[in-house]
Amino acid sequence: MNFRQKPVEDQAVVITGASSGIGLAAARQFVSRGARGLVLVARNEDALRRIADELNESGTRAIAVPADVSKREELEQVADAAIKTFGGFDTWVNDAAVAIYGTLEEVPIQDHRQLFEVNYWGVVNGSLIAAQHLRKRGGTIINLGSVLSERTMMLQTQYSASKHAVKGFTDGLRMELESEGAPVWVTLIKPSSIDTPYVEHARNYLGHGAAVPPPLYDPNLVAKAIVFSAEHQRRELTIGFGGWAIGAMGKVAPRLLDRAMEWTGYSSQTTDQPERAQMRDNLYRAREDGDVYSSLPHEPRRTSLLLEAQIHPVATAAILVGIGAAIAALLVPGFRNKPRRRRRLSPYQVVTRRIGNGHDKPSFGPGHISQRMGVSGRQQPRH
Repeated sequence: MNFRQKPVEDQAVVITGASSGIGLAAARQFVSRGARGLVLVARNEDALRRIADELNESGTRAIAVPADVSKREELEQVADAAIKTFGGFDTWVNDAAVAIYGTLEEVPIQDHRQLFEVNYWGVVNGSLIAAQHLRKRGGTIINLGSVLSERTMMLQTQYSASKHAVKGFTDGLRMELESEGAPVWVTLIKPSSIDTPYVEHARNYLGHGAAVPPPLYDPNLVAKAIVFSAEHQRRELTIGFGGWAIGAMGKVAPRLLDRAMEWTGYSSQTTDQPERAQMRDNLYRAREDGDVYSSLPHEPRRTSLLLEAQIHPVATAAILVGIGAAIAALLVPGFRNKPRRRRRLSPYQVVTRRIGNGHDKPSFGPGHISQRMGVSGRQQPRH
């Protein structure tokens, strides 16, 4: 696949789930980069229009197109609006998602199905519509997965399963597009725990307020990864070392990690902090939107070294090589000041030495016979 993504400044971008959290943070970052146009998609029409008005004041034209991503015909209308307004789109971001907290026995099957309609089928609908358009002009599809696509979190089993499905679909879509030579790049973004209204929007069967396990990361880090992916080809980007480490541990010691997550699963995902009731439970219908962050009293991490390493792989590799060399110099015996071996002379090896008269004369090593032997002529006087 040999094509170049346009600079963000020349792009029209479609973002689903744009009314809050990561989607809203991404919309604002695209505007800060001077994107040519934005198509904002979510179920909450009032919130979308307020956000579009806000972004239009910054110079980027943004339009609000309310739609339910689980309904393909509504997403087709989104694509039509993008074509009519901007002549098409260059990047499509599938961010819309819903969540459920509860045990498998507590959560009704219809709720489970509804979550998959949004989280999985919403990504499928958006991706296939985007791919059909981008085959002709080139561009990028960005799907929001999760570190939970690598490791299931108990009490969020339905959500974890949907993100496993999103990863599988995204990998298959990428391979099919690449095999046919389509000028379309597909990126999967995998956030760790992010401080968004996700927990307040979730349907909750736990009997306590919902929370996400620490450490929490700033939604703007995920938005940075999305904007970066719109103009740089990356297969996957993971935000947050904490979530990445859990996935890695699950591959190395899955049973041990099971036990650790069982021990902390309930306490790490519940809180007694009051939440905004008007946001609660958007599984079947839109609730209050418009905020990037949750109302929980946590200070999210605003940097992710793991993300920076993925964005700048060459510089990261050079730094790691330098660090490795420095550690070797400090720890490996004799790495820096290896003593030079002194050459031993044979007892009869001839060397050149200075003798007292200032002239170079051949002489013998240890055990030599008198220097006068073999020297012709009169000795020079010593001064």
